Amino acid sequence: MKLMLFIAIIFSASMSVHAAQASDKTKFTFEDLKTLAKTSAGKPYTPPDVPAPELIDKITYDQHWKIRFKEDETLYPSGEIAPVQLFYPGRYFPEPVKIFIRDSKNIVQEVPFSNALFDMPADSPAHTLPEGFGYAGFRVMRPGMKPDWVSFLGASYFRTDGPQGQYGLSARGIAINTGMNEPEEFPRFSAFWVGPAENNSEDLSVWALLEGPSITGAYRFDLTKNNKNAEGHVTSVTANLYMREDVERLGIAPLTSMFWYSERDKTVAKDWRPEIHDSDGVAIHTGAGQHIWRPLNNPKSLSTNSFFDESPKGFGLIQRDRDFNNYQDDGVFYNKRSSAWVKPLGKWGKGAVQLIEIPTKDETFDNIVAYWVPEKPAQKGDEFTFSYDIEWRELDPISKELARVTNTRQGLGGIPGQPIPEGVNKMVIDFEGAVFEGLDRNSGVKPIVEASNGEIIEPIGVYPVVGTNQWRLTFDYKQINENPVTIRAYLVNKDDKAISETWVSDATVTIK
Repeated sequence: MKLMLFIAIIFSASMSVHAAQASDKTKFTFEDLKTLAKTSAGKPYTPPDVPAPELIDKITYDQHWKIRFKEDETLYPSGEIAPVQLFYPGRYFPEPVKIFIRDSKNIVQEVPFSNALFDMPADSPAHTLPEGFGYAGFRVMRPGMKPDWVSFLGASYFRTDGPQGQYGLSARGIAINTGMNEPEEFPRFSAFWVGPAENNSEDLSVWALLEGPSITGAYRFDLTKNNKNAEGHVTSVTANLYMREDVERLGIAPLTSMFWYSERDKTVAKDWRPEIHDSDGVAIHTGAGQHIWRPLNNPKSLSTNSFFDESPKGFGLIQRDRDFNNYQDDGVFYNKRSSAWVKPLGKWGKGAVQLIEIPTKDETFDNIVAYWVPEKPAQKGDEFTFSYDIEWRELDPISKELARVTNTRQGLGGIPGQPIPEGVNKMVIDFEGAVFEGLDRNSGVKPIVEASNGEIIEPIGVYPVVGTNQWRLTFDYKQINENPVTIRAYLVNKDDKAISETWVSDATVTIK
């Protein structure tokens, strides 16, 4: 989902971006944007006006994607390296967004909305949309107008196509009260200023004004298409946040993805494909240096997990399974979906990485959210600044001295050929890494498996998988009541030093 436009601003502390004349040009700095956002936070929230809502509603999903920005109208705020095209509004992106072009001297001008900038079918209801409406967002193309690699579209959503050129999960500017009993709030980017890169290593710089009932914000996005260290795209974010109202749950650097089912829980779906998900786990590198892997679930009811930490080194929603044979989808290519790794810049203090899992019966909607929640409550009048990089990668970064989890499987407990124990399931976890080189069954590799609200049943097995460079951990478990068992497992060497990341999961006896 993504967005942008062309106008100037005679700036004053009380002025809105909607007040300027379309023909004006004026200087506008990021400090001006911060002042604008802070001033707006001190005023009552005004919901966006959607002109001709009945007409916009007629522009369905399929009709929307048939409307294309004309190639010869492409914008070049950063030269040929990052051509910019604009998105048309529609049923799912109805709120008009201002888009400004900014030059290297911070002279800005708005891009006025016009149907003449778009090609559309002759029978499209968009032909009667009034001039001056507003765009839905924007996308950044590769040089030579090759496919786009980043887009901003809808609310505060943005995403890139990652190192394999396949869109999947999204990021958001902010998350407000996600997964709570009250309705979630979706602030939106109401205006963008798109301009040349402000650092030599980047391709494009984007500023954005965030507006919502409880919060405003001034955002800077520095976009890099090919970052060698991250082995993919990088979005560098600085978020200056101003609280308009108290917020119970403020989610920083939120990532949004889809998880329907995997090889662990194929029984929840009757689809012909082996597994379907944009991401298969959340990875966390804690402030203390521990690496955690939590495989995703499609729960029966909304689930919230909090991983408390202080100044985390990174977290992300990751697609680790890259084998096409495990998806068999040659249309949307789940095996090519990008992972997203949030790398905090500076000390974020105490808080928690929070994972929200929402039940789903298909692959249509995003049902997974992960973000950082500061320990300090967000109260009216507060100001926060968070800076971080989002690395759009194939895999999350992990120490070469640790093995990573590659598979999580679940099935009936017990031993083949013997009576199946009642209320017992088996968990099978595969690890892979260079740390296993030269090790065998006699090398002293030991499993550490712990459970709360449940019981781990001996024996626990750990051994190298024949013909691979993987090791397999197996154990049976059972619940002690109706609540899920929380299990934690990792491998150590003969000196009791951890040689794998820590696998953490909630589990129920789902196979009987």
